Amino acid sequence: MKRIILSFLIFFLVQSSQAQFNKLWKGYFSYTQINDISQDETKVFAATENAIFSQDIITGDTKTINTIDGLSGLTITAIYDSPTLRKTLIGYENGLLIVYNQIDGSILNVVDIINRSIPQNVKRVNHFMDINGVIYVSCDFGIVQYNLNNLQFGDTYFIGPNGSQISVVQTATFGGNIYAATKNNGVLTALLSNPNLNDFSQWTTIAGFSWSGIERVGNNLVATTNTGSLQKFNGVTFVPTFQLPEPVNDLRASGSNLLVTTKNHVYVYNNAVIQIADILSTQIPDVQAEFTCATIMNNTVYFGTKEHGLFSKGLTDTFIENKTPEGPLRNNVFAIDTSSSNLWAVFGGYDIDYNPYTFTTTGLPKFGISKFNKNGWLNMSYDDLLETKAISRIAVNPNNENQVYFCSYYSGLLKLENDQAVTRFNTTNTGSDGLQTIVGEVPDDIRVNGGVFDKSGNLWLTNSIVRKGLKVFKSNGQWQSFDMQNVYANLGRLRFGRMAIDKNGTKWMATWRDGVIGFNETLNNRFKIISNAAEGGNLPSFDARAVAVDNRNQLWIGTLNGLRVLSSVDSFYSDETLRTNPIIIIEDNLAQELLYEQSISDIFVDGANNKWIGTVDSGVFYVSSDGQRTIYHFTTSNSPLPSNAINDIDINGTTGEVFFATSKGLVSFKGTSTTAEDNLNNVYVYPNPVRPEYNGTVKISGLLDKANVKIADIEGNLVYEAISEGGTIEWDTTAFGKYKVASGVYMIFISAEDGVETKVKKVMIVR
Repeated sequence: MKRIILSFLIFFLVQSSQAQFNKLWKGYFSYTQINDISQDETKVFAATENAIFSQDIITGDTKTINTIDGLSGLTITAIYDSPTLRKTLIGYENGLLIVYNQIDGSILNVVDIINRSIPQNVKRVNHFMDINGVIYVSCDFGIVQYNLNNLQFGDTYFIGPNGSQISVVQTATFGGNIYAATKNNGVLTALLSNPNLNDFSQWTTIAGFSWSGIERVGNNLVATTNTGSLQKFNGVTFVPTFQLPEPVNDLRASGSNLLVTTKNHVYVYNNAVIQIADILSTQIPDVQAEFTCATIMNNTVYFGTKEHGLFSKGLTDTFIENKTPEGPLRNNVFAIDTSSSNLWAVFGGYDIDYNPYTFTTTGLPKFGISKFNKNGWLNMSYDDLLETKAISRIAVNPNNENQVYFCSYYSGLLKLENDQAVTRFNTTNTGSDGLQTIVGEVPDDIRVNGGVFDKSGNLWLTNSIVRKGLKVFKSNGQWQSFDMQNVYANLGRLRFGRMAIDKNGTKWMATWRDGVIGFNETLNNRFKIISNAAEGGNLPSFDARAVAVDNRNQLWIGTLNGLRVLSSVDSFYSDETLRTNPIIIIEDNLAQELLYEQSISDIFVDGANNKWIGTVDSGVFYVSSDGQRTIYHFTTSNSPLPSNAINDIDINGTTGEVFFATSKGLVSFKGTSTTAEDNLNNVYVYPNPVRPEYNGTVKISGLLDKANVKIADIEGNLVYEAISEGGTIEWDTTAFGKYKVASGVYMIFISAEDGVETKVKKVMIVR
């Protein structure tokens, strides 16, 4: 498929300005997973999962940097701030280095380690050590020099037996020597001034076993083993000093202090390695925190946690302050939903086989809910939500946006009202025709999904692996179920995903192994199946993941092996067999299938009837209403998407902002396809005036569908004409695409399709 990419979205592997990305994209990242920490004289820097932030300890100002500014969406493993050069060095799990220039905000992507001909799984960056601007980068293959002054690489040290690659976790200097703590090969040392350090024979092993860190503080060289033994160097080898109760996650010197971080402790030592403080994870109120790293500035300890962000505490104080920037609870956003003023996010969920038990490595998900609006973020924890697990979908009541329902793939259905959890619906409170537990499982294993309101205000849901798999929670508070025994004999494999409702009230349900099921209660509770059989529904896979009804009443179906379209939802009434077809496009004079064998995760139809299509591993496609033209194809390589794994897509119909929930963060793109209005009372033009420095388009929003828009200069000369599809059109400020119009006032004449309703607006162009 031809990928049409706007030039201003291309990531450069050289210095590039963050301003290119900020105009049309926004980031909604979580900063709760702290992987590393650094500092200068007045700021503390924290590396999160795939972003960084800094906080000025004097002014309290916080600055965040993420993929919108040019960072990679991959996992950050190390960070170092150079106060003299005012550069921040960021290391990644795949060997990528990024240099952020604090003076001009530029980003430099350094890919030399990535491109080296060594196994990909040993390129992880573990630690940075600065010697006069030359950074010794500890990696899983050895040590490499990087000169932060001239941005050039120096020597590489493979210091394992016979020059083999070994994992170096940290380096330190002491007494004119360089010391390297390794993951499995002990501690090695060499003379720092030796010009032949790239010769493995110049390195000597002074201690065996496995080590987690090494650092110099005062006149001491200390190191920690993987078993939590804190040891001092005696001039020959390391001698045990303290046995800590847990393995060490981080070891670092800061000024005259040494900080040792374990899962539940931050130990602070003076330069004589005498303990002066012990901060416990249980001291942080309201959360069960796990420490990851720590540093100290002006007698205040700053410590990062695995899931709850950055905190600070004075050495002699009891008060602990949260220093984490606002954001959602997690970056792996499973599903989103927007209303006119709110954005909701949930974090799952279930795995690719619809199994909630294996979605995480720690049991059933207990991730909570996040909400964003003009007041900022509101995060609700598992304890705030009546202990609802595995939350997978969101349904905002169209008649009351303060009433929101959350489908749980284990705990039933949760109702929130005015941001408070008021009811969890399960088998105890929905009656004999309500929600059902899987036969033979624990009483609360109720796998609810779908979650779509119909035009009458009834909430339709699916209930997986039970006989009555389709449910409706009616606006009058009554529950009703529909028996699917005659649809599938093997109910054990009947696991439901997304749902869509068309203009006829037909419910279309994506399933795990049985294609798409259609249902309409007005036809004597009739079910029909769109299968992957060649003589049947013609789906490319029995595993359907996305269903969407467009403005022409076509049903778009995304599967794990491609895309199909049902030409009319009315065929549910007229055809016994519902057959879908691929979209055939012509590329390089060859007929090809649109999104051939792509694993599709979501399809969203915007106000212009164009389709935003999310994929499992190939980013986002934005295609024209008929699929014949690819308008955008966003990936991590050409846009601020933090991941090519798209979990969900939604659009704010008022503003046109398109939200992408990915496995590594939530971002948005400023689209133009807003929902059409019922009248022309809310038409507005922006920007207005158009100033000389502005290079974008003029948007005219608040339109009726199929409204006629004409733009003329003050003398009546027509320069633009279009018919709207949805609520917004764009004008590139040219005269029918030929040349930029001159400075002046331009009249915008708008009329409804039938000519009854009209509106006139003005826009000023300043060249």
